[in-house]
Amino acid sequence: MAPRRKEKRTERSKLDATPPWDTKRHTEIPETTGPFDVRDDPADDVERVDLGALRVPVNGGLEVRLDVDEQGAVAAVNLVSETGQMQLGVFAAPRNEGIWAEVRTEIKASISAEGGTVNEQDGEFGAELSGKLPAPQGYTPVRFLGVDGPRWFLRGMLVGTPAAEEAAAEQFLSVFRSLVVVRGNEPLPVRDPVPLRLPADAAAQIAAAAAEQAPQD
Repeated sequence: MAPRRKEKRTERSKLDATPPWDTKRHTEIPETTGPFDVRDDPADDVERVDLGALRVPVNGGLEVRLDVDEQGAVAAVNLVSETGQMQLGVFAAPRNEGIWAEVRTEIKASISAEGGTVNEQDGEFGAELSGKLPAPQGYTPVRFLGVDGPRWFLRGMLVGTPAAEEAAAEQFLSVFRSLVVVRGNEPLPVRDPVPLRLPADAAAQIAAAAAEQAPQD
């Protein structure tokens, strides 16, 4: 069931201002089969890479690629196969309501404005979107998944064959349902990305490379 929306959102309600020391559950979170909030982290044997806001399974047969900006911060997480990819994003959400319904409306409007097609249907994770976007060689299939969690919103965007064929999508969906979201306690404006980071070993390698290239006195 979609979260109940307030009729009017005040400026105060747009800021997720939970203090850092507020770590108690204010409402009971329904049991989930994934994706997981860190407080419901499953006791399984799945190997996950720690990217800060996301712990991503790495044994699903998919390559994990990170887009890094000039400051060395992770801007996007992509799961890649030979037939397509899925982009992952985690965003701040209000404490008492989800934002996926609102985001779906905006995605549908954006795709239509670009000359694409889009449909809404129910899937394993609730309401989702599928459609096609204009591309140089015709149209590219896309599929959007969304999950409203406790103070976070997780979005997955499938592109290519996995967006159109369920068999090709399954390995992506398997990883998606095993994701662990680590929202943290810092206050963030609603819809702001929850910070991602490089794995510790990758960050160390980049720092060492930068030190080698630095001019010597």
